[in-house]
Amino acid sequence: MPLSPSAIALLGLVALPLILVLLMVNQRGLLVLGGRMKVNAFAPDGSNTPSGFGQRLVRAHANCLENLPMQAAVLLYAIASGQTAITDPLACVLLGARLFQAAIHLISTSPLFVWLRFAGFLVQLLVLAWWLLKLAALV
Repeated sequence: MPLSPSAIALLGLVALPLILVLLMVNQRGLLVLGGRMKVNAFAPDGSNTPSGFGQRLVRAHANCLENLPMQAAVLLYAIASGQTAITDPLACVLLGARLFQAAIHLISTSPLFVWLRFAGFLVQLLVLAWWLLKLAALV
C-alpha cells in the first residue's frame, strides 16, 4: 500500500531531526577523534565548536524538535480520523518548507538568510492554520 502524502510528510518531519542529530554526532566525533576537542568540552548550544556550523546545527535540530509536536499532531489526527484529503494536498509543501528552513539554518545567519528562514517558517504556520480550520470544519 503506497504512503499518502500526509504519511510521507509525517515520516519526513520525524526523519529530519534524526538526520541532524546524526550530523551533530558525526561532527563532534570527528573533532574528538581528531584530537581537536575533548569529549566533555562541547557546549550544549554548540557555541564552542571550531566553526559557526556547529552552533547552527544545534539550533536547526532544536528548532525541528520545537515544531515537531504540533506538526505531527495535526498530521496524526488527519491520518487517524481518515481526513487526509484535507492534509494531503499541502503535506509536501509543509515538509518542503521545513526542509528549506533547516537547510537555511545550516547555511548562514546573515539577515537575508534569517528572512528566508522566517519565510519557510511562515509557510509552515499558514499550512497548519489552514489544516486546523479545515479539520475543525470552520472553513
